[in-house]
Amino acid sequence: MDRNTVIGLTYDLRSHYQMLGYTLEETAEFDSDSTIDAIEESLNILGFKTERIGNVKDLVTSLAEGRRWSMVFNIAEGLLGIGRESQVPAILDAYGIPYTFSDPLVTSICFHKGVAKRFVRDAGFPTTDFEVLDSADEADSVNLGFPLFIKPVAEGTSKGIDASSKVGNLKELKESVAKKIAECRQPVIVETYLPGREFTVGITGTGQSAKIVGVLEILYKDGAEQNGYTLINKERYEEFVEYRLADDDEAMTAADTALKIWRKLGCHDGGRVDLRSDADGIPNFMEVNTLPGLDPKKSDLPILCTKKGIKYLSLIEAIIESAFERTGGGKVNKV
Repeated sequence: MDRNTVIGLTYDLRSHYQMLGYTLEETAEFDSDSTIDAIEESLNILGFKTERIGNVKDLVTSLAEGRRWSMVFNIAEGLLGIGRESQVPAILDAYGIPYTFSDPLVTSICFHKGVAKRFVRDAGFPTTDFEVLDSADEADSVNLGFPLFIKPVAEGTSKGIDASSKVGNLKELKESVAKKIAECRQPVIVETYLPGREFTVGITGTGQSAKIVGVLEILYKDGAEQNGYTLINKERYEEFVEYRLADDDEAMTAADTALKIWRKLGCHDGGRVDLRSDADGIPNFMEVNTLPGLDPKKSDLPILCTKKGIKYLSLIEAIIESAFERTGGGKVNKV
């Protein structure tokens, strides 16, 4: 890994979109200024020079001006389109510029929760039955037993998940589906509700080099919305959520399942796999986060690392080392 190289940073800054008039919820998955500062400081400490690029439009402008980088540390979520997390990786691929985290295909598969669950189910891993609905009128044809859980099919950071996500009858299902489609302007995924323990599994690396960072159990305190990791619970995590390291048999089953799914999907460098157990205590796949939040204090993967005694700097180093290793040292193709 040549540390005398320039690493570009691509990201969607929450403060930028809020200045443009977007709401707190619309910008929930975007990054704070302090997160970008923390990543850049870590890369500088590791010996790399850095150059801030910005979002996908800034990237296009920079490339048109002839700017190039040996590697791009990409955490840009994108604003528009159901494949928005794939936009930056796809453009960088076109220019032969290596980058951190997963490629456009894997990112698209994982960002669409219905497609990811189909892939995981076909590969033989446990995941709940589900349907993807484009309208509330389709609720009448849902052939799943109540209670059910509803969320937008392609969002991150618990956007669109609230107290109305768990429903116990057809009337509540229709109301919740209509509400979420109207608010998020996209289809929803309806799943059989999982009543058991909830885990998020941190992973770094790629392929057979991928390894488990640890398993974090998500517990909800009194006053929290008890049905799941809702946006309010996540935003007010210090008040409503207890994060507990877990290493019992059920948690280790979750870790083993998560690592196998990570490798099967072909995910790169670092991320999280979320699972929740069914009534028999079997952890079921819910979703995979190929662009994990990297806020040093608020994001789940850094929280997990802190509880494991792993420094934030070491997390960033593991991600960038994996990216350099799988791309042959960050060599830029001539395009």
